[in-house]
Amino acid sequence: MMKLVDGFGRTIRYVRLSVTDRCDFRCVYCMAEDMTFLPRAQVLTLEEIATLSQAFIDLGVEKIRLTGGEPLVRSGIGSLVEQIGQMDGLRDFAMTTNGAGLDKHAQRLRDGGLQRLNISLDTLVPERFRRLTRTGELEKVLTGIRAAQSAGFERIKLNAVILQGRNDDEVLDLVEFARREHLDISFIEEMPLGQDIEHNRAETFCSSDTVREIVESRHALLPTTESTLGPSRYYRMNDSDTRIGFISPHSHNFCDACNRVRVTVEGRLLLCLGNEHSVDLRAVMRRHPGDQGRLQQAIIDAMALKPERHHFTTDGEEQVVRFMNMTGG
Repeated sequence: MMKLVDGFGRTIRYVRLSVTDRCDFRCVYCMAEDMTFLPRAQVLTLEEIATLSQAFIDLGVEKIRLTGGEPLVRSGIGSLVEQIGQMDGLRDFAMTTNGAGLDKHAQRLRDGGLQRLNISLDTLVPERFRRLTRTGELEKVLTGIRAAQSAGFERIKLNAVILQGRNDDEVLDLVEFARREHLDISFIEEMPLGQDIEHNRAETFCSSDTVREIVESRHALLPTTESTLGPSRYYRMNDSDTRIGFISPHSHNFCDACNRVRVTVEGRLLLCLGNEHSVDLRAVMRRHPGDQGRLQQAIIDAMALKPERHHFTTDGEEQVVRFMNMTGG
């Protein structure tokens, strides 16, 4: 089997595919309150996403994660999961979701071959949840988590972006919730993507080291070498099966071991979260429909564009204009 190797010797084993830029939430660190979304013609079709998935698998990718926006608002998402879930060679098939649609979709996703879920949950306080998401309802997410558990998903992971002065006082509450519900949880440093964010990132930045100190004020954390091929560095506690992860693009740069690329909702192969190096795979597929060889060669050639690292700072300035909903998680 062929492998994707970049110019720094890193093998690409993991691709994140955005299926939509739309979302039923408007989280304050992800997008502006009044967003303009892409017209349908510019968005990859489900067939194109499936074609890309097969191309990446044939090139040695072992893990695919479907992202958004919010993937569960994409019409036909169940059928797409079923298509990808039947592809040979995929070792890990996952989705990142806000969880609000899982009550409706969880069982079909699990039956279709989706193996794991990451569910965004930044607060357990309903009013604060509404402020952070602008449109979301906490109870729908909690119902979604229960639906995913009932559908048979294991090792469900919560993703929590911690903001100083917004939800940093809930770190221990989120850990206790994860422990009680037998969930994993990753704490994420906010990333400087997108303009017109309503808060000053320099003032709200909360480092992984700070969050870890808060957790360790109650629970001793034991380092582990466990990995899901993503950027989380995991720890365990001696009295729980919950894993605590930290995603630290600022304070503990993980670029040296980066094994990931992203495909944006309009089909740009994005070689780095913090840079604009990209290749238009949608154009390749639409100019040469059915030509998997040409598509695979475009992906192989793109590896030369993958930079050595990103250069995020914490001075409050956006460093990449595109929002996270465009990037693909």
